[in-house]
Amino acid sequence: MSNEKIPLRKDVPQEFKWDLTKLYKTESDWEKDLSKIPEFTKKFVEFKGRLSESSDTLLKALKADDELSLLVEKVYHYASLMNEADQSESENQERYNKVMMAYTQMSSQCSFFTPELLAIDDKKINAWCELPEFADYKISIKKALHAKPHILSEKEERLMALQSESGQTASNVFSLLNDVDMNFGTVTVDGQEKPLTHSTWSNFEENQDREVRKDAYTKFYKVFDSHANTLASLYAGSVNNDIFIARARGYNSSLDAALYGDKVPESVYRNLIETVHKNLPDLHRYYKLRKKVLGVDELRHYDVYVPLVKSVKSHVTYEESVEICRKAMAVLGKEYTDTLCGGLLGGWCDRFENKGKHSGAFSSGCYEGYPYILLNYDEDTLRDVYTMAHEVGHSMHSWYSVHNNPFSCYDYTIFEAEVASTFNEELVFQYLLKNAKDDEMKKYLLAMRANDILATLHRQTMFAEFELKCHESVENGTPLSTESIRKIYRELLEQYFGPEMHFEKESDMEGLRIPHFYNAFYVYKYATGISASLALAKRVTEGGDREREDYFKFLKSGGSRYPIESLKIAGVDMESTEPVQAALDTFRDLVDQLEKLL
Repeated sequence: MSNEKIPLRKDVPQEFKWDLTKLYKTESDWEKDLSKIPEFTKKFVEFKGRLSESSDTLLKALKADDELSLLVEKVYHYASLMNEADQSESENQERYNKVMMAYTQMSSQCSFFTPELLAIDDKKINAWCELPEFADYKISIKKALHAKPHILSEKEERLMALQSESGQTASNVFSLLNDVDMNFGTVTVDGQEKPLTHSTWSNFEENQDREVRKDAYTKFYKVFDSHANTLASLYAGSVNNDIFIARARGYNSSLDAALYGDKVPESVYRNLIETVHKNLPDLHRYYKLRKKVLGVDELRHYDVYVPLVKSVKSHVTYEESVEICRKAMAVLGKEYTDTLCGGLLGGWCDRFENKGKHSGAFSSGCYEGYPYILLNYDEDTLRDVYTMAHEVGHSMHSWYSVHNNPFSCYDYTIFEAEVASTFNEELVFQYLLKNAKDDEMKKYLLAMRANDILATLHRQTMFAEFELKCHESVENGTPLSTESIRKIYRELLEQYFGPEMHFEKESDMEGLRIPHFYNAFYVYKYATGISASLALAKRVTEGGDREREDYFKFLKSGGSRYPIESLKIAGVDMESTEPVQAALDTFRDLVDQLEKLL
């Protein structure tokens, strides 16, 4: 779809949109389910004060909880997807707000459950968990028991539930400001005015004309700079909310709170940063090579995305991209590729950009309906083939999880999710490199892969370090301000990019435009994910049936194991620094090849 004119949502052909009728055929069906939430909540609340009566009572309560949770998940999912597809439509905002209000009310009434569950004598509840009828709930109960030290009293849990909606204010306001209210203007390319948006931004930054890149960069960041104080206040509010929750629940820190539920040791997070720091000379060498190849006196921040190989252009239609995914992932078997392609060409995916649509891409599935994918696919951007592979990796993970687990433990962690997505990216790279039509395309792909690993491993680690520094600043008694946030980010820019890079006055505003920062300590999982996926992709492509089946055991495990454990079953130990170092070694090898070729 052309970026010349960004269409309104109503003007996008139906076959390019996701099929939400798998959730609800009509709006009235959704309204009916929304209205059922109080009824289902009341049915569940009838078990209040009775959970320890008998194993039968607890089992009935767990089934009532499943019934309520399935309903709420489905109602929320539909409203969320409608809103993400067009945030400028007031009906979508109203629908989303309705379900969030219903969710908050439901959560406050159901807040008795976890404290009461954990109040049951350990010997008794552990014995109940071994009964055959508890097979579907054993894992979720064990995970609840793991959280026991940080569960509050019933009254306190009710207050935490009531606070959850207001706690999303900073994130919601940022999303509206970023995706709807901001207008970045236009950029002139070959004498034509083209709209500058979140989706077209990458196209302009990859343009071989340096003036186009500079113009797009300057206009883009000046808009963010004009909202600097608002954006800084929103992010500071989000950090303060993270710290409030961590302290209220008795965690050692906000980082501890973020990692505890997944049983991920803090050493995994800190070792990632330390290992990347040790290997920064290879990253600096890459930027030195980039400066030389581009032939510029000073390397600027708007020079970091333009392809190093100038002569290669690409045009890959959406359908062609699907076929690339099919062939690249053939090693995983026909069931995998048939399901994947059927979804991408069927109702899973919302394909192209429209006004008001959420920027970027994501996969979002629930127990019912499809594992939906949002894209803003651009046929002239080869990287969007990788984006498709990435997001469908998430969705296939969800597909296998749903089909191999009960509702109570189908939902896998984000830590695991970023493995399946970047695993698929690596397979696409290997396929495209093997089938490159000439040496120029090979150089182009190698350069792109180096840039993509950099973006996922080095860049996300820099983001992770930024989040850690901001949270630790407040936890150590120094509040965040516009100036301090920008200072922290600028220092990291200079450390990671090295001496060859020259930054603009507005460059540090990048730290205040990243949506993922409103989901604290999330981005490090991209870096650990690609480290694990590179190891697993090598293991599967060079191995046989056993190695492939080990990978499928990981995909099928859903939320039935903690992430470190499920990855060990797949064949990689993330408590060791070896996978991260091996991924950094892969990047170093790519830089070595590029130095020889370019």
